[in-house]
Amino acid sequence: MKTRSVTAVELVVVGSGIVGLGAAYAGIRRGLRVAVVDRTAEPVGATIRNFGHLCIGAQTGLAREFADASRDIWLQLATDAGFWVRESGTLIAARHEDEFAILERASEDGDLRMLDVDELLHRAPLRRDAVIGGAVIDSDLQTNPREASGAIVRHLASLGVEFFFRTAVTEVAASRVQTTRGAIDAGLVVVAVNHDVDQLLPELAERAGVVRCALDMMRVAAHVPRPLDAPLLTGWSLLRYGRFGAFAETARLRERLHTERPDLAALDLNQMYTQLPDGSFIIGDSHSRGIQPGPFQPESAFEAFLDEAASLFDVERFRVLERWQGIYASGPNEFLIEEPEPGLHVIAATTGIGMTTGLGLAERTLSSAFDRASQPAQGGTP
Repeated sequence: MKTRSVTAVELVVVGSGIVGLGAAYAGIRRGLRVAVVDRTAEPVGATIRNFGHLCIGAQTGLAREFADASRDIWLQLATDAGFWVRESGTLIAARHEDEFAILERASEDGDLRMLDVDELLHRAPLRRDAVIGGAVIDSDLQTNPREASGAIVRHLASLGVEFFFRTAVTEVAASRVQTTRGAIDAGLVVVAVNHDVDQLLPELAERAGVVRCALDMMRVAAHVPRPLDAPLLTGWSLLRYGRFGAFAETARLRERLHTERPDLAALDLNQMYTQLPDGSFIIGDSHSRGIQPGPFQPESAFEAFLDEAASLFDVERFRVLERWQGIYASGPNEFLIEEPEPGLHVIAATTGIGMTTGLGLAERTLSSAFDRASQPAQGGTP
């Protein structure tokens, strides 16, 4: 069987999730000829199976740097590619005094503002007896994950990015990518395959401690007295994000929640909600980590999601529209950033914040690669 080699490509991106699309966008904006290779027919992984919540203001450190960079790119892409993004902010509902105390601590620094009960209820259709107040993070965004990635693919294709879908990658190196359609030569290769890095570079994945995190999610319909004005986090969410993690109050909250609700703790719950433009709600989610988590989803998780939603929202009932399992890369650090050999970059968000940080991670990777390439060689005769 004949194979072909695409020799004129300057950047090959393996993976068409949000990190891979971000790398392709960073490359095409620098005038490169870019090819994206993916074994699926379109993005179908974590990039479309999430809340559409771009949770920028809850990050710290490197994650916040990537999130801030991503915010600007999301807004630009939404304008250019024509998909829905809103500068919604993020609401946080406090149901107990310890949760409210954490929000007060966080409000001392940055773009988080406290809300009293009336202000919170004006922006979210919650039960008055379920909350004592809350907060809003002003910088955050929301998109529809089911539409954004397809719009980005079409936009990048219009700019000249070549997409090779339904094409598996069998081997990668700094200057060549072997695929089931032949070899593609390139000056720079970015591998952005999320949790499947162990399928392509198993030793790297093992050394970095990258496994899979499977999560249960669902979409529901409900008649609400007013729309949910922004993505909504709860006390369980405060246990997950870096901005709140260092507080002593957060450790006490974790102890209380795990003591009162060991069933929810066993699910590793992040009780949060977004409302899509069609009025339906995405709710969830649970977390289970392993090299290969099982495909079977316990009904107890979905029952817990619905019970918790019913206790918080001012609705009579929720009607289930869809259930699904999401999977993302999970590791001991927030990000996988590796360069196994010069010109071969392997990147992923490894704590479930790919939509929030992935575009910034990809931009930083391309920027760093080009900054080094433009530096004069060290040593030699002046």
